Amino acid sequence: MSGSQSWYASMRIWDVYFAIGYTVVLVLVAVGHSPGATARAVAATVALTLMAACYTWWGRPLILADVEGRRLWPFIGAQLGLAAVAVTAVPISAYINFVLSPLMFMSLPLGQAIAGAIGANLLPVAAALIGRADPGDTRTTMIMSFFGMALSVLMGVFIVRVIKQSEERLALIGELEASRAEVARLSHLAGVAEERSRLAGEIHDTLAQGFTSIITLLQAAGPELDRDPARARGHVDLAVRTARENLAESRALIAALAPAALDSASLDQAIRRQADRLAEETGVTVAYAMSGDPVLLPTATEVVLLRATQEALTNIRRHASATDVTLNLVYAADRVLLTVRDDGRGFDPVATHGGFGLDGMRMRAAQVGGLLTVDSAPGLGCTITLEVRA
Repeated sequence: MSGSQSWYASMRIWDVYFAIGYTVVLVLVAVGHSPGATARAVAATVALTLMAACYTWWGRPLILADVEGRRLWPFIGAQLGLAAVAVTAVPISAYINFVLSPLMFMSLPLGQAIAGAIGANLLPVAAALIGRADPGDTRTTMIMSFFGMALSVLMGVFIVRVIKQSEERLALIGELEASRAEVARLSHLAGVAEERSRLAGEIHDTLAQGFTSIITLLQAAGPELDRDPARARGHVDLAVRTARENLAESRALIAALAPAALDSASLDQAIRRQADRLAEETGVTVAYAMSGDPVLLPTATEVVLLRATQEALTNIRRHASATDVTLNLVYAADRVLLTVRDDGRGFDPVATHGGFGLDGMRMRAAQVGGLLTVDSAPGLGCTITLEVRA
């Protein structure tokens, strides 16, 4: 159908318009017929009344049902036939075209609607020729019909195009809303994935490393229970302390707070504790120094520095076989540098892949606009430097 849903979205307005149109033409027929033409006036009145009834109980339900244009041809044909009767009986009935033309464009595809509107506007000309009206009147009727035809077609085409553009805009808005919903869904999924990655890194840098330390300490305590109970007790005490710290970390993770190590201590103190623990657990010589004037850093930046320290020391504990470890925390004017250096076996950074070690440290650094560099080679130890903005 020409116009589709948009025509009858305001069907009540059209109903009022058509009712006024039928009524006005009926009044014109009643008061405008020539004397002695009562029978013709009655015929025109009956035809116009039937047109209104056909629209109300036949055409309107079909239009609302959005049926195909071909199924509306009988209705349009009946309207044209009745209009022809009315116009032939009383020429002033030609004003019914103000009802017929919109009805054509509501009911039929554009091409068929144009043809129907032209036919409807030719009815007065046909009636004048059949009735052998005065040549002057016939010319006037033809001119009026021509202008009516042009106006009907132009207005109909204009309205149909406006409706089509509106429907296209509505479709575009629907697509944009769907795209926006898809973007929101993908953003949500990306956020979920990022949060999972963050939690995985947090668990690896805290709980997993803590459990590894506990296992190492308890395994070391086992053989010493008989020959050196005091040393074994020291290992067990350290394992208990590590377990308690792990519990605090797990609670902090659940509450989405800063690391427990930073909850009641400064960054300097938290890193110093990590250094002392490594020395306590492994017997390695660990030196830590802080220089510069400490400044208050964003929590996220402090977390990255602490996690990098934990990861670097865990790697030293597991893989380096080092005897000396040095940590430096430097507060410069606009940046903070963390350096962790060991004299262990070293490795090839390019050939090292997998896990949450270096990759996780780099990812954390990038999240706060920092830069992580690794300087190492087999047999030459390792130096890890993390630089972040102050």
